[in-house]
Amino acid sequence: MKQVIAVIRSTQLDKVKEALVNAGIVGMTVSNARGFGRQKGQTQKYRGQTYKVDFLPKIRLEVAVADNQVDLVVKTITDAAYTGEIGDGKIFVLPIDAVYRIRTGERDDVALSSTDS
Repeated sequence: MKQVIAVIRSTQLDKVKEALVNAGIVGMTVSNARGFGRQKGQTQKYRGQTYKVDFLPKIRLEVAVADNQVDLVVKTITDAAYTGEIGDGKIFVLPIDAVYRIRTGERDDVALSSTDS
């Protein structure tokens, strides 16, 4: 099992979510994040004052999947989040040692499945 973490533009969230659902991925966690990479923040003007915004708003999307779904999830997120501009985001894939469904006590791949038991 793997955890796929994607840090994407907030404007691309609906497109990425829809693409993942259409690909059969039904569980995800989404949270607001702030950060910077090659964009190095932005310079903005407000009421005549110039100031630098070091951390840009981003979305952190987390999906736990079976090993055989990782390539599908990465491709789906990449295709849906792509704008071609600096700041499109990053995708990280990490191993998961165990997953438990709290309600039933099911473990691992069974706990990740979308079927109601």
